[in-house]
Amino acid sequence: MSVETKVRYSDAELVEFKELIQAKIMKAQEQLELYKNAYVNNGNNGTEDTSPTFKAFEEGSETLSKEANSQIAIRQEKFLRDLKNALIRIESKTYGICRETGKLISKERLRIVPHATLTIEAKNMQR
Repeated sequence: MSVETKVRYSDAELVEFKELIQAKIMKAQEQLELYKNAYVNNGNNGTEDTSPTFKAFEEGSETLSKEANSQIAIRQEKFLRDLKNALIRIESKTYGICRETGKLISKERLRIVPHATLTIEAKNMQR
């Protein structure tokens, strides 16, 4: 049965994708915790007794690092939300169906981007 003629993935295939997504969620949550911890870390590297100029540079660098970590954490939270939405689509048996064309998204694409909602063709049409 070719990808074009299948309407949806089988229950067994959905279980395989569910396991893949659950593993990615666990890893993404661990990474998010690291980003959040880096963001809230006070970053005090013992600069109390160093020159004021060096301390100003370090505080500026710390601010940039916190902003970068905040942006990374926001992206990671979006990734987690997308993965959790993919689990919902698995439960409703709509996982892997392109939201634009209604065709099945290839297994290869879903293994690489398990939260994908568009086929490559539909994604390219958006550009």
